[in-house]
Amino acid sequence: MTRDELIHEIFERKSFLCVGLDPDMDKLPKHLLTEANPIYAFNRAIIDATAPYCVAYKPNLAFYEQLGGSGMEAFELTVNYLREHYPHHFIIADAKRGDIGNTSKMYARSFFGHYGVDAVTVAPYMGIDSVSPFLTYDGKWVVLLALTSNKGSLDFQLTESNEGERLFEKVLRVSSEWGSVDNMMYVVGATRGELIADVRKLVPNHFLLVPGIGAQGGSLQEVCRYGMTATCGLLVNSSRGILYASQGEDFAEAAGEAAKALQKEMALLLMSYK
Repeated sequence: MTRDELIHEIFERKSFLCVGLDPDMDKLPKHLLTEANPIYAFNRAIIDATAPYCVAYKPNLAFYEQLGGSGMEAFELTVNYLREHYPHHFIIADAKRGDIGNTSKMYARSFFGHYGVDAVTVAPYMGIDSVSPFLTYDGKWVVLLALTSNKGSLDFQLTESNEGERLFEKVLRVSSEWGSVDNMMYVVGATRGELIADVRKLVPNHFLLVPGIGAQGGSLQEVCRYGMTATCGLLVNSSRGILYASQGEDFAEAAGEAAKALQKEMALLLMSYK
């Protein structure tokens, strides 16, 4: 999906919501456990209920890989279902890959060539040769980790050089030369608040993938205040708040209502910041 196509979908749907597909077997509604592939059955119902209110889905590979073959089958079935039934939705494989060049080339071939997702989250620690293989696919995106919202991010991301440049700022400054606004996004946690303004000083026009609203305590209004651009420039992710709005047989209906509530809020924010 190109940048223009993504922007069109955002304003067409009046939403910049990304639904995180992080299915936890311990939290799945009990009646699904008799399905041949409970994870896929869960995802399919969530997708059908939330598709009118979002523009993107982000399956987190850890929730699939930990189940072995059946989990990866569920991931592939989920991607195929989206491609067949909701071809205009953006798909992000939250895999956090990043390795030496020849290994990254294989990761890129896996996610873009085999699975056919639109984007992959990538760790920048090993530098340009670990990222560049993902940037060779037309219409595909790297979503680079920049400023995350977990407690441990303080160990490295906010440390300063002798010149006063914080590490996340160096990541943004250097990596923005590797790709462009057409093929690179950045992960910036919602709980970082005003630091999003500092991110925008360095990457004013790149899309930001923003996890952390809802269950993790981030504020959608604050994210928009500091991060929204004239073309939106945001994909805001919600996972648990939507997936587990109910753990009963009405789980899909409850997920749809949770997504709808966020979409309504986003529609108002898009109008006010345009």
